[in-house]
Formats: sequence, C-alpha cells, structure tokens
Amino acid sequence: MKNGILAVLTLFTLLGFQAHGQQREEGSVIVGYGPFYPIPSPDYPTDITREFKVVFDVKNSPEDPETRNPWIETAARFLNMHARAGVPAAQLQVALVVHNQAAPDLLEDAFYRERFGTDNPNRGLLEALNTAGVQVILCGQSAAARAVPPEHTVPGTKLALSAMTALIQLQDDGYRLIAF
Repeated sequence: MKNGILAVLTLFTLLGFQAHGQQREEGSVIVGYGPFYPIPSPDYPTDITREFKVVFDVKNSPEDPETRNPWIETAARFLNMHARAGVPAAQLQVALVVHNQAAPDLLEDAFYRERFGTDNPNRGLLEALNTAGVQVILCGQSAAARAVPPEHTVPGTKLALSAMTALIQLQDDGYRLIAF
C-alpha cells in the first residue's frame, strides 16, 4: 500500500515537472530559431558582467536531409537564452566550426537541392546567425573530402585550412570549446 501511494506521488511529481518544463520560449536575438527553457531563479546565477566567447564544434548532421541541424541551432539557443538572462549582446561572441558530416549543411539551396532533392533546411538559420555576427567556419579538409565547394555555401561562411586549425586559433583567442 505504501509503495502504491509512493508510486502515485512520484508519478504526479514527475508529471508536474514535465508539464512545467515543456514551455519553451522564443528568443529575441535569433528569432524563429533556438527556443529555450527559461530558468527563472537558478541557484548558480549567470554572471551577466562577463564576456561569453564560445566555439561550437559541429561535426554531426541529422540523417534526414530535410531536418535542420540541431547542433547548428545550439548557437541560436545559446544567444537567445543568454540575452534573456540579461547578458548584453556585445558580450556574446559565438563561432561555429563545421566539419565532417555537417559540412554539406552549409550549402546554398541550389547545390543542397542538387545533392539531396530539397532546399537546405539550415539556410534561414545560418543567415540569421550571420546577421547576428556569429562566425560560421567551414573546415577546408571536410569541404574537399565531402565535395562542398566553398563558393557554393551560404553567404558569410568562412573557409579555414581545417577544423583543427580554426578550433586552436579560436581557443587561443579566448573562445571556450563546446563539443557534443
């Protein structure tokens, strides 16, 4: 009997947390991309006086070519949630180093469509990130190995010798690596 009551209470508690956690918020920096869960009173507060320099190592891509790359969208979520937390935009510096399977996700629509039969689902996101000042850096080695001509990538994409080179240089410039 006690175990049954405990199980029911646990279930209601978990459902309450789940219902609360399902309310994502749209961001104000990258509108339409990167929704996040607001955390109203974190026990570990965000230091809104510091500069946040981050580089995302983006190497994976969804199997379905019609699906937006969630690892690219992480940059939008980072910007949106930190702006909501009160970090000024001038203190947020973001870079994406894109390589491996994710390299084709940077192709312009015509070339993406030629390869996958659909427009690039990442195009709008990449354009919004570019407008917000996010550096999108393509690994030259992956571009060559995966037949991604740099001149046919979404405008604003920068070409590096390699992902390794870009990651080292960005980290030397004070960017913190976030790899998934």
